[in-house]
Formats: sequence, C-alpha cells, structure tokens
Amino acid sequence: MADDDLLPVVSFGNLMSEGLALSRRGKHDKALDCFNDALKLRAGDKHCLITRSKCFLKLGDTENSLKDAEASLQIDNTFYEGLYQKAETLYAMGDFEFALVFYHRGRRLRPDLHKFQLGIHKAEEAIINCIGNPSSVKLESKEELCFVSRQAESKKDNQKQQNKPKDQKDQKQTKKQSPKTEQQLLGRLYADKAYLEKLLKDEGVSPSQQILQQKPIYEHRVLRQGRARDKKQKPSDIARAIAKEMEDIELMLARGSAEQSCRKAERLLKKIQAWSEDEVPNKYELIGNLHSCIGNAQLAMGQLEAALHSHKMDLECARENTLADAMSRALDNIGHVYARIGKFQQAINTWEEKIPLAQSSLEKAWLFHEIGRCYLELDNAEVAQDYGEQSLQSADEEGDVEWQLHATVLVAQAQVKLKDYQSAILNFERALEKARLVPSEAAQNGIIA
Repeated sequence: MADDDLLPVVSFGNLMSEGLALSRRGKHDKALDCFNDALKLRAGDKHCLITRSKCFLKLGDTENSLKDAEASLQIDNTFYEGLYQKAETLYAMGDFEFALVFYHRGRRLRPDLHKFQLGIHKAEEAIINCIGNPSSVKLESKEELCFVSRQAESKKDNQKQQNKPKDQKDQKQTKKQSPKTEQQLLGRLYADKAYLEKLLKDEGVSPSQQILQQKPIYEHRVLRQGRARDKKQKPSDIARAIAKEMEDIELMLARGSAEQSCRKAERLLKKIQAWSEDEVPNKYELIGNLHSCIGNAQLAMGQLEAALHSHKMDLECARENTLADAMSRALDNIGHVYARIGKFQQAINTWEEKIPLAQSSLEKAWLFHEIGRCYLELDNAEVAQDYGEQSLQSADEEGDVEWQLHATVLVAQAQVKLKDYQSAILNFERALEKARLVPSEAAQNGIIA
C-alpha cells in the first residue's frame, strides 16, 4: 500500500466542520484557513462564504467580511443569511442607515427570524444616538441597493425610453396629442375604450353595436368589466403585488419616510381586508404584519399612543389566528413602546409573557437585557442583576460578543446600585475587553467614564 493511501481524506464537509469548531473556540485565524481551503474545493458556496464572512468580522476585517457577504448575495439575492451578514457588517462599519435597509429586507423575507427585528432595533437606536430621529435621515442612491428594490428596474426602463431616436418620440407624441384630454379623464379606462373603438371599426360590427359609441353608459360598462377582471385576478398575481407593496412599505420606513410608509401600509391594509381568504390565503398573517408596520412607522414619527394601539391590534390578530411568530413580534413591539413611554412595569409584564416564545439564545440575550434594564430603571437592582446574568449566559451560548458586552455592563451597573463596588469594577473591566473586541470606541469611552 502506498504512503499516499494512508493520508486522511480532506473533504469540503470536514474543512467546514473543523473551521466552525475552531471559530466557536475563538481561534478565528485557524478557522479562516479552513474556510479558505474549503472554498478552493467548492468555489462560490454561499454557506461557506457566510461562515468566512463571520470569521473576518470577528477578526475586525470588515472589508473582506462585506465582500464575502455580497458574493453570497450575487449567487442568491434572496439568501437571508447573506442579507443578515451584510447588515451586521455594515453596522460594524458604522454605516447604520444601510444596515437598517438590509435588516428590513431580511425581515421581509424571513419574518419568523427574530434576529432581523433585533437588528432593526439596534440600527435605529444607533442612528438616533448619532444624528437624531431616523426620519431625519436621507439615504443616498447607491448601486448596491439595486437588488433591494425594483425601483432600479423602472429607472432603467425610463432611461431606455429617453434614449430612443427623436423621430420615434415625435411620432408617438403626435399620435397621443389629440386624445390627451380624454386619456386624463378616463385614466386606466382609456385603454379599454381604445380597444372597443378598434372593435367598432372592424367590418363585422353591426350598426346596432355602433350605437355604443353614443351612449354615455359606456364608461359604466367598462368600469364593470374592469372590476370583473380584478375579481378574476389569480392568487399568485395578488401575492406578488402584495409582496412588492410590503417591500416598499418597509424600505420607506428604513429610509426615514415614516409618514409615507404609514399611509401606504394603511391603504394596503384596507385592500387586504376587502379580499377573501381564497384570494389571499395568508390574509390574517398579512393584516397583523401591516398593523406592525403601521405601529413601527407611528413610533418613528413619535406617535407613541397610536403605535401602542397598532401593535395591540397585531397581537389581537395573532391570538385570534394562533400565529406564534406574530404574537412574539407584537409582544416585542408593545414592550418596546411601553419602555419608550416610561411605563417600565408594563414593558416588563409584556416581555416576560414573550419569554416562552423566544426561539434562540440571541433573542433571549436581548430580551433578558431589556427586562433587566427596566428593573434597573425601577430601582430594583437585585432583579436587574439577575436578568443581566441570564442575558450574559444566553449571549455566551450564542457566542455573541456584542450582547456579552451589553449584559456585562448591565450587571456592573446593577452592582453599583447594590454598592458591590469590587464586583462592579471587575465586570466593567470585562466589559471593556469586550468593547475592544467589537470594536466600539463609544462603548470603551463610556465604560472608562
């Protein structure tokens, strides 16, 4: 038997497993070597690109982390892990506005994954801390957002129209000049009228049929035909149209246009409420989601009581239709509004109801931290410390340095109130180490202070 036959077989799966194990132990440099070798065996594997992107991010190499996240999205632009990793990397780079856009995009694709909602919360808070309310933020139009919105496609179509030869443009304009007023009056019905007029000019149309031209009832007939066509819309067509509108609603909010987002969501809500379950099979899930979107927009506009009402409507809809994920989302948002209002006990009660619905260690880390923060606001430092420690335990399970940082700071602050200064100093020192790993200069300065 040759010596080569005794060598262990290096496979893509083995390299991935070894890399993940090394990464969990904090040996990110060695893990990176494994992921590099794995990609040599299977170039362009989107899952491997994301694991390598995470590794780069842990090492503070945000540029390569972003490149890998974007490469995974070029392979599959609906890859939710790629969207999340891109959002996380942009957040780490301090590009909070664009991070917010991608957190929203991910939540639209996977509303069941709470990490996108957590990302939205932290990005919004970061924007507020930096420059004030998100409604004051205006994002630049960049090419990297093309696949997020279909608006880029419509712009390209408009450009094609503009680039057509002048003589073609002029011919079309001359044709449209005469019925222009009529077109403005009839709107969408103009196309139907033009079609019927064409039929009337055909040789097979009888004189009695031509009387239609002189009857004012024409508009009513076309209107009825239009309504009949709307009723015959396929559920798949309706679903696509709704998905596009939902995307626009969330992107408007992400870009700081809360009022526009709210109005569009309210209009879509009325439409969906009028449709049957045959036309929209997930009708009640969408109704709840739209109440949630409206509530988030109202919160961004500072309409706290209105936001609370909208999120309670979302919760009511979720309970009536046994939608666990929607119930979790609604409880999350209600607690968030209560905390903003300063009703900390109500926020605690709401979030404690949500605990059994939490689906991941990361979600629990955030939830325990927020409950602990409320108890700290109510001067119940002992319970705040307990929740801080639970938050830290969940963050350790997830291996998330940022939430380890937040939880450690909460524990230290609770210990200060309990006058356990020695323990507080030790935890502030641990938090400072975590802040250097994230890295966060603002957090470092705050902990030192």
